Amino acid sequence: MYEQIQGEVLFIMFYGAAAMLSLTACCYLLFRDGNAFIADVTSPIRLRRWVAALFASMFLSHVWYMPTYYLSSNEDIMLSAIVGAVLDFMMLIPLAIVVLLVMLQDRRRPLWPVFMMMVPLIIGLAVCGVSRSDALLPMFYIYYLLLAIGFIIYIVRATRQYGRWLRENFADLEHKEVWQSFMILAIILLIFFFYAFESQSPANKYVTQLNNIILVCLLLWRVETLSVLSIPVNDAEEEALTTENVDDNALPLSIRSSIGLLLQKHCIDKQLYLQHDLNLLQLAKVIGTNRLYLSQYFSSQGTTYNEYINHLRIDFFISLYHKAVATHRHYTAQQLAIESGFRSYNTFMRVFKQRMGQNVRKWMDETGQNCSNQQ
Repeated sequence: MYEQIQGEVLFIMFYGAAAMLSLTACCYLLFRDGNAFIADVTSPIRLRRWVAALFASMFLSHVWYMPTYYLSSNEDIMLSAIVGAVLDFMMLIPLAIVVLLVMLQDRRRPLWPVFMMMVPLIIGLAVCGVSRSDALLPMFYIYYLLLAIGFIIYIVRATRQYGRWLRENFADLEHKEVWQSFMILAIILLIFFFYAFESQSPANKYVTQLNNIILVCLLLWRVETLSVLSIPVNDAEEEALTTENVDDNALPLSIRSSIGLLLQKHCIDKQLYLQHDLNLLQLAKVIGTNRLYLSQYFSSQGTTYNEYINHLRIDFFISLYHKAVATHRHYTAQQLAIESGFRSYNTFMRVFKQRMGQNVRKWMDETGQNCSNQQ
């Protein structure tokens, strides 16, 4: 008896900690202007508000389910669980999906279909609550499973599109990509939803709350480390750029040649590629063309804007390295990478290996030995 009471008290404390963490994170996102994680990163206001709404719904869900752990009647437990599920499908689950969509900043995707997809579940669960019968629940499980599979397929495709948009428009991808954290977040959400449908055994109860805590921490970190991205363009240009299959041959040869000369004059000769966070639109304005033509130019060359800028930076790194060796200057690979325009050494190492076919340490050793032999 004593051990049972002690276990209940421990769970209440754990449950309460998860609830208060959600509430605290919600207040932080709503009322704090600065970034407590990375001071120089400004996160999207729209994303902060949606995540704050999700945290608020998680807190309210905790408040609702707290009394259900102490109900003794099976009928009361079923009714309370059904009402809780209705509330979750009205707020918690659609908000979680919306947050994942809002993270992708390549375009504003419509959010109302997310809430509309929950309507059959809400109506069906309401019918179960009124009739006090769970006979229809298997149908809802199947519908929910199909929704989950469909959403996973859609979000993977949308994330790939977002990654392609980043590479086509930004030279530096630090604090912009969402792939790894997004997939981790999606997995945690699926685990959370799985346990939400399972029987509340002691183990499942603790795992559910643990998932809540991990979810809040991961979301808070992701929001605060994701930079706000904005490339203002007119509607006609945006429509052309968002077309999946751009005809490379649509760019006249004369314009293609002139863009190549302009890039040489304004980007390469003036070493504009060393500038941090230089995006495609800014480069287009500097060289005197528009974003659509410049995007089509890189596509016609079989590359992306990100690859073009980073390849120039690698070439600059190589020239810096040879100068440093020739003048016997003290250097480190990281120092030379920063001087070459890279903000992240990890990004530099990845790009260098893609360009040169070997890691930078091995290349420097081999190149240094060749230089010594020539001398």
